[in-house]
Amino acid sequence: MSRVLLGFDVGSSSVKASLVDGQTGQCLAAAFFPEKEAAIKAVQMGWAEQDPDSWWTYGKQALAKVMADAHITGDDIMAIGISYQMHGLVCVDKNLKPLRDSIIWCDSRAVPYGEKAFNDLGSDQCLGHLLNSPGNFTASKLAWVKENEPERFDKIYKIMLPGDYIALRLTGQATTTVSGLSEGMLWDFKENQPAWFLTDYFGFPRTILADIVPTFGQQCEVSEEAARETGLRKGTPICYRAGDQPNNALSLNVFNPGEVASTAGTSGVVYGVLGDVNYDPKSRVNIFAHVNHQSPNTRLGVLGICNGTGILNAWMHRNVAPDLNYNDMNLLAATIPVGSEGVTILPFGNGAERILENREPGCSIRGINFNVHNRAHLLRASQEGIVFAFCYGMEVMHGMGMDIRKIHAGHANMFLSPIFRDTLASTSGATIELYDTDGSVGAARGAGMGCGLYRDNNEAFASLRCIEHIEPVADNTAYIEAYERWKMILKINN
Repeated sequence: MSRVLLGFDVGSSSVKASLVDGQTGQCLAAAFFPEKEAAIKAVQMGWAEQDPDSWWTYGKQALAKVMADAHITGDDIMAIGISYQMHGLVCVDKNLKPLRDSIIWCDSRAVPYGEKAFNDLGSDQCLGHLLNSPGNFTASKLAWVKENEPERFDKIYKIMLPGDYIALRLTGQATTTVSGLSEGMLWDFKENQPAWFLTDYFGFPRTILADIVPTFGQQCEVSEEAARETGLRKGTPICYRAGDQPNNALSLNVFNPGEVASTAGTSGVVYGVLGDVNYDPKSRVNIFAHVNHQSPNTRLGVLGICNGTGILNAWMHRNVAPDLNYNDMNLLAATIPVGSEGVTILPFGNGAERILENREPGCSIRGINFNVHNRAHLLRASQEGIVFAFCYGMEVMHGMGMDIRKIHAGHANMFLSPIFRDTLASTSGATIELYDTDGSVGAARGAGMGCGLYRDNNEAFASLRCIEHIEPVADNTAYIEAYERWKMILKINN
């Protein structure tokens, strides 16, 4: 049992750990904590923060459980991989202690800072070098801290992403990756170096960035202190690290240009791989270094995101159908025809939306007739609204030259819903392939690639099997009509 791989997935709802047999690809054990959704602190409207040390606590709890369930010790684990919620800002002092709660991905307070930088520096500079507007990403979040918490800013030794912080707690070293820097708008693709022009513009000291390590390879090793805390073996290497969306693509063996992955958890994403440097002139999609990007072998992840995905479905559960479980909600929604008999929902109630050029319109419901509609209509319309937001982002990706004919997704979260799957396939015209995998299992396999256990991604994911195909319906007229109505209401609403 010496070829066991450990993967962590640090989400905003929980931290999951999985142990994978490196030889067979079998998941030996998996667990997540907390069992109920982790708290997100919202001190003001549009803010969202979490305590970085809570991720460490949850990670240790999940690790203890999987090690007990699989009957293994730290000596059995050969390498560690980490996946994490993207775009968060963690600030630590010289003692490597957090100076404040992390400003996480769905916090929108930094939008004005990113927009000002974009206007001051110009679209050619930002899009040509960052491939994005600075937007609401990590660099802009740090600019907010600098202006609003100057005494705290002055104490910052290093900034990191959530996965970097878990690596720090495991190893005692502050490190990051090119992929990680790119998701924070801190990587210059044209110069192939950190985006010093942006750090200089914001007035950040260049030393504030953590040391860069490769996405795959020996990044750092478990420290003696972390070994005592976790039961891991001192010296166990961390060999892979990536944000949740690049990692999800990896988990689904999506590495090459034209391949597409999707997730539909708290937020929802369609993520495709580009083989050349390109960008959307309106910066409505996010573009980052994919896990296998290495200049000049360009591999970029193009990410269309809807923040209000699973969180909208959960809101419907709590407030519209608290007496039903999610499966029963899907069955009730299925009693309503495609298009929800005229009810339309815009699912934008979880922060600023990139596909709407960082606007924050909130969620809205249109077309309710008190004599016709009931909660079943709301349940179906919410799922259709989420899918249409996906398709809206996919239109932007099409405009960049990406032909989306097949979508790889995990058999989890919103993809468990037949309505969601059928609507996405039939509106987009793409076949959906579902796989039984998740982010922590993918991170473990990524660690296997990084430590040299596997020759390449095809060997690492040889055991990955498609469990279901969803084809578009032959006549998708009703879906397209509902989508066109959704786009018309979006235009009116914005």
